[in-house]
Amino acid sequence: MIVSSIVALAAVVPLVASESTVVEAVEVRGHYDNGVGTSGAASQGSVTAALIANRPALRPGELLEFVPGVIVTQHSGDGKANQYFLRGFNLDHGTDFATFVDGMPVNMRTHAHGQGYTDLNFLLPELVDRINYKKGPYYADEGDFASAGAAHMGLANKLKENTASVTVGEHQYYRANLTGSTPLGEGNLVYGAELGHNNGPWTNREAFHKSLGVLRYSQGGSDNQFSITGMAYKGGWYASNQIPLRAVQSGEIDPYGAIDATDGGITSRYSLSATLRKRSSDTLLQANAYVVQSSLDLYNDFTYFLDDPVNGDQSRQTEKRRMTGFDVAHTWFSKWGGLDVNNKVGVQGRYDYLSPLALYSTVKRQITGTITESKVKEASAGVYFENTVQWREWLRTTAGLRYDRYRFDVSSNIAENTGKVSDGVTSPKISMVLGPWAKTEFFLNYGEGFHSNDARGTTVHLTPKEREPIDPVTPLVKTRGAELGMRTEFVPGLQSSIALWKLRSASELVFSGDAGDTAASRGSYRSGIEWNNHYIAAPWLLFDLDLAYSRAHYTEHDEAGDYIPGAVGKVASFGATIADIGPWSGAFQMRYFGPRPLIEDNSQRSATTAIAYARIGYKIDRRWTVSLDAFNLFDRKASDVDYYYPSRLPGEPAEGVNDIHYHPVEPRTFRLTLKATF
Repeated sequence: MIVSSIVALAAVVPLVASESTVVEAVEVRGHYDNGVGTSGAASQGSVTAALIANRPALRPGELLEFVPGVIVTQHSGDGKANQYFLRGFNLDHGTDFATFVDGMPVNMRTHAHGQGYTDLNFLLPELVDRINYKKGPYYADEGDFASAGAAHMGLANKLKENTASVTVGEHQYYRANLTGSTPLGEGNLVYGAELGHNNGPWTNREAFHKSLGVLRYSQGGSDNQFSITGMAYKGGWYASNQIPLRAVQSGEIDPYGAIDATDGGITSRYSLSATLRKRSSDTLLQANAYVVQSSLDLYNDFTYFLDDPVNGDQSRQTEKRRMTGFDVAHTWFSKWGGLDVNNKVGVQGRYDYLSPLALYSTVKRQITGTITESKVKEASAGVYFENTVQWREWLRTTAGLRYDRYRFDVSSNIAENTGKVSDGVTSPKISMVLGPWAKTEFFLNYGEGFHSNDARGTTVHLTPKEREPIDPVTPLVKTRGAELGMRTEFVPGLQSSIALWKLRSASELVFSGDAGDTAASRGSYRSGIEWNNHYIAAPWLLFDLDLAYSRAHYTEHDEAGDYIPGAVGKVASFGATIADIGPWSGAFQMRYFGPRPLIEDNSQRSATTAIAYARIGYKIDRRWTVSLDAFNLFDRKASDVDYYYPSRLPGEPAEGVNDIHYHPVEPRTFRLTLKATF
C-alpha cells in the first residue's frame, strides 16, 4: 500500500471502552488512527478520509491498497472486479479477504466468475469516511473470507463541503462527479453521483462506461446514530484480458492488443442498507441490515482455440443475485472484581438467491451452447461471543468463540449435480496486548477462520463440460493463524509496527486457465513479516514505508511441485506527501511486488512490477482547485498479472502450447481534475 500520514493531534482515550477505565493510551489522529493503545494487533488499523483524498487512484478498487501490504491489479477490463494480493495470497477477485461497505458484504459467494468476487466499482471514494482494516483470523466478528484480512469502509454521515469535479485524461477518459450534504429534518442527507468513461490504451477500445448514485440519510452523533443508504450502479465494457506472451513476441498482436476483441461484460448493483448505533453508560448496541440486487454477464476467452478449434473458447458467465442479511451485536461494559470487562455477543445472517447462475459457450457474445445452468439458494448464520479483560495497566486479553452454519441448495440442469448440503465450523480466537512501555506495546494473536466454497462444488458429481465423475469439495475450509507483533511511537514523529505471522489453510484455491475460474486444491502454509512506518519529517513533509515478505507452499507433497502459483513473496511501498506550501500540494507513491511462481515446480516465474504515481495540486482560490495526476510515472513496461497455462492459437498443435499469459500495466497516463467547492 502507498500511504501518506499526518499525525495531527495526540489525545488521551480509554484503552477499554468503559467510563471507569483508568488505563490511558495515546491515540494518533489524522490520516491514521493507528496509535499505541488503539488496536488488538500490530496489523490492525484505520485510515481516515483525509488520506483517501490526498492520493491518486487509477481505479476505485485501489482503495484497498490503503491496507498495508495489499496489492490491487487488473487482468481484464475496468468494469470487472480487481485482482488482489496479500500475505502470500493471490486472492483472485477477493477470496480470503473480506470487504464491507457500510456494513454490506462486497464478497459474492457462489459467483459466476470466482468465489468471493469483490467488485468496488459501485463505490464513490469521495464518500468514504474511514477504512478499518484487520489481518488474520483473530477477530470473532469476522467470518467468511476473512482469513487473510478484512476491510470495513464506512460512508460519511456529513461532508465538510460540497464538491463538483470534472476529470479528463488520455484515451477518452472522463469522470464527472458531484458530492455533498445538506440538513434535512433532524439529520443530514448525503448525496453523490458519478458518470465515467474510458477507452484505455488498448488496441480495441475498452468503451468502459459507468453511472452510479448514492443517497444517505443519517441522524444523531457517534454514540446514538441511525442511517439509511441507497446505492445504484451500472457498467459495461470490452475487456482487455490477459494475452499469450508468444503472440506478442511474434508480432501477431500488439502488447495492448487482444485475441478476442468481443470479451467484456455488463454489470449492475442496487442496494438499500440501514445501520444503528445506540450507546448507554454501560451498553452498546450496533446493528445493520441490507438488501442487494446485482447482475453480471461476463464474456471470457482464456484458451482461444484449445477446446473448440473452429468456434473458439469464449464463454458467457452470467448470474442474477438477490442478497439479504443482517449483523447485530450487543456489548456490555462492566467490572469483575475491580477489573474492566467488555462482553460482546453478535448474530449475523445472510441469504443469497441466484437464478440463473449459468455458463454458456459463445461466439462473439452469441450463445452457441449450454454448459451448465443452476439455481442456488445459500443461507448462513453466525453467532459469536467475545470477552475483553483489562487485567493490569499493561495487560489486556480478548478471547472469542464463533460458530457458523451454512446450507447449500443447488438445482442444476445436470441432474447428478443437484443436491442439498449443510456444514458448520467453530472458530476460537484469542489475543493478548502487553504494554505500553516507553510508548511501545506488544501483541500476541491466535485464531481460526474459514472460507466457504462455491455451492455448486459442494453437490457436484459430474464435470459440466466432459460429464466425467468428480468428487464434491468441502463446503467450509478451515484456516488457522497466529501473529506476534509490536507497535512503537518511541521516536518522535515516527509510528512503526512490525508483525510476524503464519497461516494454514486446509484447502487452497488455484486459478484454472482452461476454465478461467478457481478450483479447490491441496492444503497450504504461509508465513511472513511486515514492517509499516509513518514519519512526519516536517509539518509539510510526510513519508511512509511499508515492507512485507512472505513464503508459501503446499502442505501435501505432490510430484508436480509444492509451490503455490501466484503467491507473492515481496511487497514494498513508499509514499511522500507535501502539503500547505502556499497554494501548492503534491504526492509521490511507488509500489513494488516481486516475482512469484507461476506453476507448482517454480520453473516458471513472473517478473517484478514497480509502478509510481504522482500528483501535483494548486489551489486557485477559496473555491477552485486543479490537480494533475500521473500514473506509471516512469512508463515502466511490466505486468499487472501473470499466469502460466496451455492455450491454442490458430495453426498450433491440438494440445496447445504452455505459455505465460499476462496483462500489461497501462503506460504513462495523465489525468487533469478541476474541482469546485460550494
